[in-house]
Amino acid sequence: MYTEVKPKQSLGQNFMVDANVADKIVRAFEITQNDHIVEIGPGTGVLTQRIQKLARKVTIIEIDQRLIPVLKQKFEHLSNVEIIHQDFLTFDLSGFNETIRLVGNIPYHITSPIFFHTIEYRHRVEDMTLLIQKEVAERMVAKPGTKDYGILSVVAQCYSTVKLLCRVSPHVFAPAPKVDSALIRWTFHQENEQQIDNHNFFRLLVRTAFNQRRKMLRVSLKKWLAHRSIEFDLKQRPEELSVSEWIRLYRQIVGAKAFTP
Repeated sequence: MYTEVKPKQSLGQNFMVDANVADKIVRAFEITQNDHIVEIGPGTGVLTQRIQKLARKVTIIEIDQRLIPVLKQKFEHLSNVEIIHQDFLTFDLSGFNETIRLVGNIPYHITSPIFFHTIEYRHRVEDMTLLIQKEVAERMVAKPGTKDYGILSVVAQCYSTVKLLCRVSPHVFAPAPKVDSALIRWTFHQENEQQIDNHNFFRLLVRTAFNQRRKMLRVSLKKWLAHRSIEFDLKQRPEELSVSEWIRLYRQIVGAKAFTP
C-alpha cells in the first residue's frame, strides 16, 4: 500500500502496512454510528477505509499534497468522508458545529504540538486516540514520584483521563520506526476548569518548575513567590506533586496579593 507514495522523512511519515494491526487499532477506537471522527494524517488511508465503515462522518486532515489524489481516489465517492488538505496544527477545530473524536497515526516528532493544540479545543473534542512513541505515551500516564512524570503528565492528567491502550511493534509500519509505538487515549473532562482561570499561566508554572526538576519549588518558582505568603511545602520538587497539588499551588500563587504572571 505504502509504495503508492514514498514516505517523506521530513514529515516523519511511517505508513501502516499490517492489516491485522490496523483492524485491532480501529476496534480500540470504539467507534459508534453517531461519531464524527477526525483523522489526523491519514497517510494512504489504511485506517480511514476501516473507520468510514463504522462512523457517521469522517473528516481526514492531511498536510502532504502528494497524498491528496490517493485519498480522493479512494474516498471522494463516499458521502460520509471529507478530505481536507491542511496542517492539523493550524486547523481551527472550533469550526465544527458538533463534538468530534480525534484519531490518528501521527509523526512522532509533533506529538506534543498536536496534544497542546488539541488542548485549546478540549471543549469541542470528546476524546483523542493516537499512535505515538511508546516512551512519550508512558510519560503521559506517569504517576507522581516516577522518573517519567513531568510536564506532559501534569497537563494531560489535568484536562483528561489518560489511558495507554496497547503497545505496537515497529514492524507494522513502512518504513519501520526505530522505536516502539503505543496507542493512547485522552478522554477530555472539565473537572478542573473552575479551579484554573488562567490556563496559560498554569502550564507556564508547571513548565518552569519541571525545567529545573531537581530544584525545590521555592528555587525554581522564586520569581512568583517573592514577598508572598504561600501555605505550601515549597521544599518539594516538581515530580512530587500530584495534579491536584499543582492546582492548589497555582491557586495560592494567583490568589496572592499583587500577583502578576
